[in-house]
Amino acid sequence: MDSLDEIEQQTASAVREIVEVSHIKKGQIFVIGCSTSEVGGQRIGSHSSMDIAGAIYRGAMSVLKPAGIWLAAQCCEHLNRALVVERPVCDQYDLEQVNAIPQPDHAGGAFGTACWQHFDDPILVEDLKAKAAAGLDIGQTLIGMHIHPVVVPVRISLSHIAPDAGPNMSEVSARSMTGISCKQIRFLLQIYLCQTVLDRSKTYLAETV
Repeated sequence: MDSLDEIEQQTASAVREIVEVSHIKKGQIFVIGCSTSEVGGQRIGSHSSMDIAGAIYRGAMSVLKPAGIWLAAQCCEHLNRALVVERPVCDQYDLEQVNAIPQPDHAGGAFGTACWQHFDDPILVEDLKAKAAAGLDIGQTLIGMHIHPVVVPVRISLSHIAPDAGPNMSEVSARSMTGISCKQIRFLLQIYLCQTVLDRSKTYLAETV
């Protein structure tokens, strides 16, 4: 396993690149989902580590706090992927508070617990209502549901944090519509209507002959 200092530095580097690429602004939310087990080279959910969680927290906050960007920590599925945030985030974004305290080895996970311990006024919210502006997924924990549509994967210079936990980076993009255009839909609808009228005409002629 990489040393805690290296994990902290790698996290800071990853977060810094995402902040630069995504153009996330002061007062917006940066969500992190993290499996400390994966960072430690183990199967997700099997070996939670508060030491690793602390290193990742320090690395992320070294970038986010000076920029005035809020950190949201996704808990594990045992807390329905609820998130630890600072209380002002709940008020600012009109989020729904839930009554639970994350635990590293039971429900919530080590990273959520670390954020709970270090935040000034932590609370748990049900979800972010897809209002996060960017995020970092360490160990395939799935955070896309928390980021404002449309989520765009971002490739940065860092390919991993510690041996095995590959980071997935995300940012927000303006909605882009693909596939059949409105004009094509109208055209196809016209074809369908014409075909329907033609079929009915054939049926009517067949019945009257």
